[in-house]
Amino acid sequence: MQTQLKLAVMGSPDFAVPALKTLVAAGHEVAAVYAQPPKPAGRGQKEQPCPVHAAALELGLNVRTPSKLRKNEEELEYFCSLNLDAAVVAAYGLILPQEFLDAPKRGCLNIHGSLLPRWRGAAPIQAAIAAGDVETGITIMQMEAGLDTGPMLRREALPIRAEDTSADLHDRLAELGAKLIVQELAHPSAPVAQNDALSNYAPKLSREDARLDFRLPAAVLERRIRAFYPWPGALSLLGDVVIKILAAEVVQGDAIPGTLLQGGLTIACGEGALRVTRLQRAGKAAMSAEDFLRGYKLPEGARFY
Repeated sequence: MQTQLKLAVMGSPDFAVPALKTLVAAGHEVAAVYAQPPKPAGRGQKEQPCPVHAAALELGLNVRTPSKLRKNEEELEYFCSLNLDAAVVAAYGLILPQEFLDAPKRGCLNIHGSLLPRWRGAAPIQAAIAAGDVETGITIMQMEAGLDTGPMLRREALPIRAEDTSADLHDRLAELGAKLIVQELAHPSAPVAQNDALSNYAPKLSREDARLDFRLPAAVLERRIRAFYPWPGALSLLGDVVIKILAAEVVQGDAIPGTLLQGGLTIACGEGALRVTRLQRAGKAAMSAEDFLRGYKLPEGARFY
């Protein structure tokens, strides 16, 4: 029979929800769920809980939403009073000071969305696709003060399919992370140190990352389109019209980058060309390239920038 552990789960986005639900289903006592504070959202800008917060409320769990942990003595005192066996952390969004890392008996275990040490940082899923990696995975890591530098406890690889977007990969990795954390809590692994020389940093993405540069090779841009779907997206300008490219394929072509070629909505790149198959104009619904061309007359000499 599996030993019931007293846990805190610390996470905010959808990525952490399967782990929370799976830990509860496995019979562990989740004494507290830590999530980012509610933020204004929607037309009325009403404060909305993040996905983990909402899932925890549905499960009837105790939720804590401190805006900071550093120099927060009141929250540290409460966290220590829980007398936790372990804390499970998945994309929480706040840095855990050493006092929090040390409080649970087995410390804090992180569900990280890559095969460490390959991609450290905030956007490992997107980075793996953009780099053309053929696989990624989940690493259960013992947390320490450094950014994703702690000893590895458990890893499992997952292939990256040619058509995968970050949304596709995100969902599969979230489920894999939930499975692995339950396994690790039941059967603790010996820690393995990371090789820092093999690490790369995947920084947090911003809206500026969405702009496509057609001077780059088409293969690089096609990966970026998939990596940045659904956010921050892959944006370009056709004249003065903002176009979000949702899907494209690499084809042959040779012309000044950004030039429209014959054969559908095909854009010359620094190397090869991109045939856009699905796109979205600002304020409009997503559509196929064929529907776009039927309803939009391309200006003479139009180019993508």
